[in-house]
Order: sequence, then structure tokens, then C-alpha cells
Amino acid sequence: MSAEVAIRAAVIAALREDAALMAMAQGVHDGEPGRAAAPYAHVGECLGSDWGGKDVEGRELRLTIGLTVAEETPGRLAEMMTRVEPALGAAGVRDGWRIVSAGLLRSRVARSGGGAGAGWRAVMDYRLRVVRDG
Repeated sequence: MSAEVAIRAAVIAALREDAALMAMAQGVHDGEPGRAAAPYAHVGECLGSDWGGKDVEGRELRLTIGLTVAEETPGRLAEMMTRVEPALGAAGVRDGWRIVSAGLLRSRVARSGGGAGAGWRAVMDYRLRVVRDG
């Protein structure tokens, strides 16, 4: 299996296993959901490139994680954002691929929509370096 698909699945599983995050969100989706009630998280685009060493098969991935809340203030959103990095660190080996480092590249927080249904949205882009395990 490709590193991109395996690591996406591992990250989704790790986010779903984070009890603190799941206490704040109704679900974690694979891709931006078409119909979902906020608050929720989703794992978005994953871009991959070659990375590794002499005896190490590796990939560098750029993974987007999004969070959405429907509150007037971004308080819950900020709490949800703090749960993402620990979940990345807890992601296990999936189909022979393991995360060896994760770093936040950039994050964006903004109001979503307008009017009575407005809320807040965060999008975080991570650089993950992964290696084939075994």
C-alpha cells in the first residue's frame, strides 16, 4: 500500500482514538464531509514525495487536517487544535509505514460562513516523514 494511503488511515484512526478530541467533536472524517454537523474533524489532502536514506525507504508527506465548530467564539476550536499533534505522535504502524517525525508547517483559523450558522474553521498543514517499517 502507498505511504499516503496508509498514513492517512493511521492518522484518522489515531484522531478517532483520542478520547479528549472525540469528547469535543462528533466525528473524524476521511476527507471534507458533504453533510456533517459541526463540530467535526477531517483529514484532507495528502501530498507525497521521495525521502529516505541509504538503507531507509521513506516518504515525506504533506497532510492537511481540518477542524470545524459552529460556535460564536473559537474556544472549542482552540482546544481541538491542541489534540492534533499528540494524536499524530500516537499514530501506529499501518501497512508497513511508520511516522518518524511530524511538524506543523502552517495553520489557518477563520470564520466559516456568515449569518446564524456561522462558526469557526481551522486548517493545519503538517509535514510528516515516514519510513517503511520492517
